[in-house]
Amino acid sequence: MPMTKSLILASVATLALCAAPALAQDQARIAPGAPGEAPTWVNAAKTGAGASYEAYVDGRYADGGPTGDVSRVWFSLADGILTETMYGLIHEAQIKQLRFAVVTGTGLSVEGTDTTSRTEYLHTDANGRPLSPAYRVITTDNQGRYEIEKRIYTDPDQQSLVVRTTIKAMSGEITPYLLLEPHIANTGVGDRGSVDGIGFDPQTQVGEDAPLRGAFHAFEGNTNLVLLADAPFHASSVGFVGTSDGLRDLADGQLDQRYTTTGDAAGNIMLTGQMRRLSAGESEGRDFVIGFGPNGRAATDAAHNTFRTGLDTVLANFNGEGDRVGWEDYIASLTDLPRIAEQSTDGGKLAYASALMLKVQEDRTHAGALIASLSNPWGDTVDATNPSTGYKAVWPRDFYQVAMAMLALGDTETPLAAFRYLPQVQVRADTPGNTGATGWFLQKTWVDGTVEWVAVQLDQTAMPIMLGYKLWKAGLVSEAEMADMYTRMIKPAADFLVEGGKLGLNWNDRTVTPPWTQQERWEEQEGYSPSTTAAVVAGLVTAAEIARASGDTASADRYLATADDYAGKIESRMFTTEGSLGDGKYFVRITRNDDPNDRAPIGEANAQQGLPEDQIVDGGFLELVRYGVRPPYASSIVATLPEYDDQTREDRLRVRYDLNGVPAWRRYGNDGYGENVETGNGYGVGGMTPGQRGRVWPFFTGERGHYDLAAVLADTSGNEGWRESSLNGIRLLYVRGMESFANGGLLLPEQVWDGVGNPTAYNYQPGQGTNSATPLAWTHAEYIKLLRSLADRKVWDIYEPVAERYSAE
Repeated sequence: MPMTKSLILASVATLALCAAPALAQDQARIAPGAPGEAPTWVNAAKTGAGASYEAYVDGRYADGGPTGDVSRVWFSLADGILTETMYGLIHEAQIKQLRFAVVTGTGLSVEGTDTTSRTEYLHTDANGRPLSPAYRVITTDNQGRYEIEKRIYTDPDQQSLVVRTTIKAMSGEITPYLLLEPHIANTGVGDRGSVDGIGFDPQTQVGEDAPLRGAFHAFEGNTNLVLLADAPFHASSVGFVGTSDGLRDLADGQLDQRYTTTGDAAGNIMLTGQMRRLSAGESEGRDFVIGFGPNGRAATDAAHNTFRTGLDTVLANFNGEGDRVGWEDYIASLTDLPRIAEQSTDGGKLAYASALMLKVQEDRTHAGALIASLSNPWGDTVDATNPSTGYKAVWPRDFYQVAMAMLALGDTETPLAAFRYLPQVQVRADTPGNTGATGWFLQKTWVDGTVEWVAVQLDQTAMPIMLGYKLWKAGLVSEAEMADMYTRMIKPAADFLVEGGKLGLNWNDRTVTPPWTQQERWEEQEGYSPSTTAAVVAGLVTAAEIARASGDTASADRYLATADDYAGKIESRMFTTEGSLGDGKYFVRITRNDDPNDRAPIGEANAQQGLPEDQIVDGGFLELVRYGVRPPYASSIVATLPEYDDQTREDRLRVRYDLNGVPAWRRYGNDGYGENVETGNGYGVGGMTPGQRGRVWPFFTGERGHYDLAAVLADTSGNEGWRESSLNGIRLLYVRGMESFANGGLLLPEQVWDGVGNPTAYNYQPGQGTNSATPLAWTHAEYIKLLRSLADRKVWDIYEPVAERYSAE
């Protein structure tokens, strides 16, 4: 292989790190001002998220398989810059952001703050559909003085990240500076760092006879980050954010204070590197590789090995081009993706991007551990003093949605790995700290099973059963394995859905008596919930099928009898006939007792007053149709639709908003999980106040599309032409509607702006994703499932034994 400039410099860097004696501490310039400002995370409205594709080895992640060693690096993009970057487990962030500051003749410009951006996929097919999560990001200065293009991807054979940069001066002279802000070990307070090779651990010291420019090092404990460049920086510095960092120093256009190390102090740090001055019309390409490892040596080796492979080759490996195994191979394995993509209205672009996003957001140590989002909601206002998973964690409900969507794509491996993962997050007698009931699934955990939140949400106990049933019926789980999983996981879960019990884990010592749930799917209210009950009934009926096949007839009969009891009382418990809205007949969101007509208040949540139960509606009743617990034309379902859809209601209680012609819904009336209508602040900023308002969630557009699909398929009064026309109408309204909510990187958000109140510092427009969480795996999953349902002419999530029992005409 010919030696390029990049390879020579990287090789010299590594040799210097290996061979040179330590530089004396008194020759280093130590940055003052520790620990720096209080740290935060960054914008959660990601326009890109990526990681390497890694093939399973016998259903697990292990080195030596078709994709070689396992890469455990994830990255995200927002506002045109590299944001949270993880190494290790998927929630273990190591970088807050990497961006550029540019000194111009008319002042300092900072990428992300003073620029606009667009995000593109580097590798697409002939139809423009993405084939890998490698990105091209272009940022343009708002005053037209420069443009920066970055190409970002990971090395599938190393613990490293590639950032290839081209900077062009558009008007006047510019001097770019790279700014790297690490948040090692998932916090921003304990980092130490150095530039020019000073301050490495004893195995990787650099001597005064061979100073290493172009190398940044940051570490906390046994987690290390090393940035190598393809050419030396003209100058560099490390400092504490807000006191001695490079960006603060550049306020006068010069990097005057150049510190080489943080010394023994730790805190919130920034590493800065000066690049060559460029004249108008001039451009320069620079390559950077960031390596991670348990020590400086390993991190340096990771970055060096990526340079040595060649960055074009690394990208080809990442993509899986030719005989390499990578993302192209994963996309090709999705047997149903081409067929369901035909139901899209954008040529399949969002379908292919969704397939990538669902797989990207799986941990690469714990196979099948599917997280909610590779983001930290409202991250730019979230304190980073203590470790936080944000949405980079396992909720069995979101987990179910994702696994079912991957099955809909034709992925036969990941959903099976997910099913086999689930016992790790089920409460057992030996769950650390547990002294109470068993069989239920934890509310929220790290991907390694570490307990985080411990409320009981009965839908999260039912959905693992439902997923297992689908996999079993698809032939992916053998009879023998299902019999084993029945004993280990499904029977304990189903027994809890029947019996409940007294809890004893951490703070939670409540008693749960199903179908009363300690929390419903929005994790805020206790009582009887239509959406929770729909899942519980489906879970028990499918558990009965599995029990009977496993030879446990007595349990099967008990599960069915209980399901019949729960299903038979749905309307009497949750459907008001004396409500204050409309004609008074509709499903309420939740009721704390079994009388939906007593107008009793529900609990306060997100600083919103606990209003009478009859004033709050949501779309949870549609889940009764989705799973087959009620037919689409059941009188209780039809009666609730007008109240769910009422757009004349005051904004506080209104749920539906048609945004740019797209029907969209909030979680429920009086939702406070969102930006403040008065101040425009993100959720919780300045304390929990009544001004907070939850916005529109795009996956409700998909849920409503599923209901309309079920209704069309159940209507036998029209001819085939009418049916096809109606289904195409669903495609054009709901599929296209969901596609309209995707951002420039084809990522779907948790929430979009509904146009109510202060549009925040981001000046959101109606239908634009907010800083809540993007990409939300559940939203991508709902989109994929809607495509599959339209392709099949059948609701993907329906359960035949449930529908046959409760929805048959």
